[in-house]
Amino acid sequence: MIQLNPEQAQILMTAGASSAAVKNFELALQGLRLSERITRESLSADSHSAQQIYRSGRELLATWPPKPKRDAAQAQGADQVKGILRQVRNVFTGTYVELIYRQVTQEYERPVRAEVLIWEVAELCPGLCPSHKELAGELQVPLAGKEGLEVAQSDFLSHVLGHPRAGAHLMDAMLRPLPQSLRLLERFRHDGRLDLGTVQVERRGRLGCVYFNNLPYLNAEDDSTLLPFETAVDLVLLDPGIAAGLLRGNPVAHPKYQGKRIFSAGLNLTHLYQGNLSLMFYVIRDLGVVNKLYRGLTLTPHEPGRPESTQEKTWIGALEGFAIGGGCQLLLVLDYVIAEQGSYFNLPARKEGIIPGAAPLRLPRFVGQRAAQQGILFDKTFAVDTLEARTLVNEVVDMAGMEAAIERVASEATEGGVVSAGANRKALRLAHEPPELFRQYMALYCREQAECHFSPTLVSNLERYWAARKHRGQQ
Repeated sequence: MIQLNPEQAQILMTAGASSAAVKNFELALQGLRLSERITRESLSADSHSAQQIYRSGRELLATWPPKPKRDAAQAQGADQVKGILRQVRNVFTGTYVELIYRQVTQEYERPVRAEVLIWEVAELCPGLCPSHKELAGELQVPLAGKEGLEVAQSDFLSHVLGHPRAGAHLMDAMLRPLPQSLRLLERFRHDGRLDLGTVQVERRGRLGCVYFNNLPYLNAEDDSTLLPFETAVDLVLLDPGIAAGLLRGNPVAHPKYQGKRIFSAGLNLTHLYQGNLSLMFYVIRDLGVVNKLYRGLTLTPHEPGRPESTQEKTWIGALEGFAIGGGCQLLLVLDYVIAEQGSYFNLPARKEGIIPGAAPLRLPRFVGQRAAQQGILFDKTFAVDTLEARTLVNEVVDMAGMEAAIERVASEATEGGVVSAGANRKALRLAHEPPELFRQYMALYCREQAECHFSPTLVSNLERYWAARKHRGQQ
């Protein structure tokens, strides 16, 4: 197991930790000997030993002031402790992930979403994931001041997704309708429209329209849009009177774009910088609403190894203004994109210091590997009027022609019926992104995005580029 070597111990004491606290941490590390025979009893015993490590690690971290007030030695000491605790959690999870997952899901009989799973794991194995109480203070501080407690959640989900059976079961759970969606379905079917705050949804004939409505932030996405967006997509997929869906931005009130429809400004960088964007936002978004747009809803019991049997519909996108970052990611899972002349899409995640969702997996299929690398690694912007962009955009129309284009494409999309559309989407998807490939990607994404989200580079990049974007009126 992981041990504290003399050099590490010296770093901690140089940072001001007492020799007694360092010794307690060392003894706790020595006390964890993971069982070779994996049982519920060994899980309980080893979890108890791991808790001693987490406790002694927290005591060491309490030695130093809050993160922004630490000097260089204290920062090094705190990073040392957090790194060791992360190693312990990952070794422990690597041993017990499947057993823990089986317990929480009652032997794979109970679908459990990722955002529920992490809290139940915190109760089953205290310290393996942070509790609500432990995270309460962390969520109140700016990104630069966070300790990174959420990394444990993302690491655990990475292990789950890395396990073939558990990962497939979790992805299946994330494709099920939200409880809120099921509660609202009859109301939506009766009224034909719901205002969910940052997202609106309405039925126009056989077309289900989802409108981004986070107007102060140019229809950017954040924690406030996550549940409404997924609920709206669920309702479109569940309503038997709807045969196809549309994604479109509502007109915004920003002085630079007054009254103009904007598709999406991507991630809400204001919330990210201020510390109001959770790490789980990325994971829940891509396993949930984005994957539902791409794969549809699971409505039948989970059967391991069975081909996809989701209920899905054709999706159309109306790209007006721009599709930055997360907006561009959405275009990659839609079936038909109508773009307004002069609009553009890009993936500035490199400047922001994060991974742009599943775009590294999907963008090369549209624009080619070299152009995708340029877009993701070198901030290339794709203007829809260029031939290069037309590999992703189906047609370009002027502003006055957008409504007519939507009506025409929606009519074409609904002529063949929902069943044939779903069958053909599954067949097309199988050659490019089978569920197993997506599972492996998300296992990597969970781990790496956690590194990016709490990296000092991200804060630095936001201070360099986010302020410039705000000055230009894009956020």
